[in-house]
Amino acid sequence: MKSINCKGHLVSLDTPKIMGILNVTPDSFYDGGKYKDATSILLQVEKMLTDGATFVDVGAYSSRPNAPKVSLEEEKQRLLPILELILKEFPNTILSVDTFRSKVAKAAIDVGAAIVNDISAGNFDATMMQTVGELGVPYIMMHIQGTPETMQQNPSYENVVKDILQELSEKVAVARSYKINDLIIDPGFGFGKTIAHNYSILKNLRLFEMLDCPVLAGVSRKSMIYKVLETSPKEALNGTSILHTIALQNGASILRVHDVKEAVECVKLLEMVDGF
Repeated sequence: MKSINCKGHLVSLDTPKIMGILNVTPDSFYDGGKYKDATSILLQVEKMLTDGATFVDVGAYSSRPNAPKVSLEEEKQRLLPILELILKEFPNTILSVDTFRSKVAKAAIDVGAAIVNDISAGNFDATMMQTVGELGVPYIMMHIQGTPETMQQNPSYENVVKDILQELSEKVAVARSYKINDLIIDPGFGFGKTIAHNYSILKNLRLFEMLDCPVLAGVSRKSMIYKVLETSPKEALNGTSILHTIALQNGASILRVHDVKEAVECVKLLEMVDGF
């Protein structure tokens, strides 16, 4: 049985779960600036929970290519009041905090968040893994090549799947040394990868099970969809659902998504076919 402990509540991942994305940044690639007041934030969280999200992932620092830098204090000021707002209105929500800074992660867990989601797997903050280990919370470790500023300039690998597996296996060993029990692996679609790299990872996603951790897939409305289809993030929902289906068939335990209802439908229909 695959499960993670979120504030004393065991969440089974034997059936894949959906993580809804809540960006409270002014500049995210799809929904930047959309959720900046209490009403719009709470309405969106309510919609995601009603549609079937198990987790809500809140981010206050855009990691899209060439996103401007945000200071530690500004990230906290954007993030912490929103976490408090959500938990006051929906106290049972399992909140994940999307940050690569250990001080932000600790502050977020202190106000009631349950999971740390780090795009850098500890690369951008040397004290992140130690902090997460001390907090005793689940940790999502994502692979990234370079930084958000540089990652798409010229991503290159000898063998993209093999190289990422190697890097993440080393990260798993470090995380375990800090007594992080609940680890989730994210291969990092679009973070220092070409479109061809992304599809190679998706095709071989089941290989990541050898790391003995649940796998999270984050492909929602990304350029690997809309560039192939020659459209835009806004028009990428149908393509997203197709890639979600492939990710689930290839072993993904969590889908991180903008559109919860459609992702839940992918899980339900695949259950009828595959009986997870």
